[in-house]
Amino acid sequence: MTTQRRQNLRRLLRPRHVALVGGGDVATVINECRRIGYSGALWPVNPKRKDIAGIPCFSDIEALPDAPDATFLAVPKQAAIDITERLARRGAGGVVCYTAGFSELGSAGQQAEAELVDAAGEMALLGPNCYGLINYHDQLALWPFAHGGTHPGFGAAIITQSGMLSSDLTMSQRHLPLSYMVSVGNQASLRLEDFIDIFLEEPHVRAIGLHIEAIRDTEKFANAAMRAIERNIPIVALKTGVSEIGARLTASHTGSLSGTDNTYSAFFQRLGICRVATPSEFVELLKFLTVAGVPAGPKIAGFTCSGGGATMLADYAAPLELDFVQPSSHTAAALTERLPHTATVTNPLDYTTPIWGDYERTLPVFKCLLEDGYDSAVLIQDYPAAGLDESKPYYRADSDSFISACQTANIPAAICSTLPENLDAETRAHILQAGVAPMQGIETCMQAMSAAANYGKRRAALLANPPHPFRTAPLMGSRFQQLDEATAKTILAEAGLHVPPFYKLPIAEALSNKLDHIDMVYPVAAKICSSDIGHKTEIGGVQLSITSLRELTAAIASIITSVERNAPDAKLDGILIESMINNAILELMVNLRRDSQFGFVLTVASGGVMTEIYKDASTVLVPTDDISLMAALESLHIAPLFNGFRGGPAASRTAVLDQIKCLVSLMESTPDIIEIEINPMMVSTDYACCADALISISGTAA
Repeated sequence: MTTQRRQNLRRLLRPRHVALVGGGDVATVINECRRIGYSGALWPVNPKRKDIAGIPCFSDIEALPDAPDATFLAVPKQAAIDITERLARRGAGGVVCYTAGFSELGSAGQQAEAELVDAAGEMALLGPNCYGLINYHDQLALWPFAHGGTHPGFGAAIITQSGMLSSDLTMSQRHLPLSYMVSVGNQASLRLEDFIDIFLEEPHVRAIGLHIEAIRDTEKFANAAMRAIERNIPIVALKTGVSEIGARLTASHTGSLSGTDNTYSAFFQRLGICRVATPSEFVELLKFLTVAGVPAGPKIAGFTCSGGGATMLADYAAPLELDFVQPSSHTAAALTERLPHTATVTNPLDYTTPIWGDYERTLPVFKCLLEDGYDSAVLIQDYPAAGLDESKPYYRADSDSFISACQTANIPAAICSTLPENLDAETRAHILQAGVAPMQGIETCMQAMSAAANYGKRRAALLANPPHPFRTAPLMGSRFQQLDEATAKTILAEAGLHVPPFYKLPIAEALSNKLDHIDMVYPVAAKICSSDIGHKTEIGGVQLSITSLRELTAAIASIITSVERNAPDAKLDGILIESMINNAILELMVNLRRDSQFGFVLTVASGGVMTEIYKDASTVLVPTDDISLMAALESLHIAPLFNGFRGGPAASRTAVLDQIKCLVSLMESTPDIIEIEINPMMVSTDYACCADALISISGTAA
């Protein structure tokens, strides 16, 4: 973003005056600005109306008293382009283009969108095909619908690629403090990363929430995300378009393509971005980060007036990286003195109903447990429905004592209802005002607190060891072809990777039964060799553990017969004979591919037939470090084999890492290689060997 456009973006976000071009939608925007208290000038523009929402209209842009800092456009497509150009000539700051009909329609609208961008010049252009923006801090709503949202002096800045989701989030009954809501639409000019960058300068923005369908410029996005890490502003991402149908809808909706889901996850992990799966998780995590902050670690204290509540807390935390550390002996003794005799001293703590609602008795209990030094704390409370609130003062007393104890301990804290609806608006507001997060739903609360703690851990790691600069890997050419296994293994061997000894026979020679000259040590494997066949096993193209020349002859005949039956159109390049690999402890699948958006993408998974059975793959972006590679390997179901399962030998992590590094070097030095897949990579105590390999290379367009 240029310096001029950055200045104009600031004008758009915090305008002294706003021009509004259109009709009915403009009236809504004016009313929303009035409702939330915008104090700047509002200038409706419409040559056919005398006034809109009681404000006299200007006939055209040229009649305005000044170049507007911000303009809301709700006019037909061609008029939007024309007016944008005229605004640019006047020196306007920025435009919210609510108008649709641009690149989201495909090629038919792409030219019009390019004209719109050219017309805007250095103006800050938001959209087109967007709802607009809400600045809660300065009470501005360039937004064509009634909206909700609260701003207690701080909040989250949310940037979405879905107008409807952004509207839904403003209406959320979850008391998420908001500073900004931005609907970016087609991102023709201003993109997600531009708003991330500008919001990092706002002291009242404590976290940033992103709804992402696709990222256009991954390098700029990565740079903005790392600046957020440096400034300790957590980013939470809700990525949609992960299903086949979802990805298709994404492409038609915003004019952008949805990337591979596991690659996005690797991208977010690399940048310390917290990914969530649902809108509820999105809101609750942002709420905790914004209101409570980032815990120093995973140690958590839990309080409830119910044994069932304590059990649910422990159960939901169990699969997460949260640690309900048990009270020290000293603290346990002190708690025993303060609690009724029916209480069991544990963490999570059921402090029991006899002291429920008694501020003077619960406060010492809460303080006592927190003296053990926890990183965060949570209290479970489900409030009665309206009309049944005689007991509400007792709930309030416990919440106030918990808040006081957490303030003394100076740790992030939450008060959470078992069910989302069991925390009323008045209570949420009271809790939030005290600096404690009003969380709704135990499971989602535990997920949020775990994610917040993990963010702190990941941020510390990134600050101590910043990731390699992110870079893309452009694809060479527009056609791709697959090499046969013999050629692929020759390339791998020349690059320093380990492959079994092998011999390639032409088909005619393989069928001649004259195989005495083959100098191989049995047992061997026989495989069809063809650049047209990717998965040889599925068509009967592989025979293993062949122990004699007679078996080899029969195996070759069987392979050729099976392949000709199951893949009649495949070009057969020969038969590959190779030594069997003995003493392997585990099998891996290792895939390295060139991605024009994300650079080099590495995926590791359980290998061989286990690839399809387990479907547990881990993806990282390279260049990367040994720690990240180790973490990827440790995430697999077969990871215990690296440690020697049940007293057995341990597979060599070092050998795997060495082979992966060789792969990366090969890909970096060979621009026409698009993808390398090794499946399986056989791993033993001291070696890793590529038993099968596929290489795809680029070619010239036909």
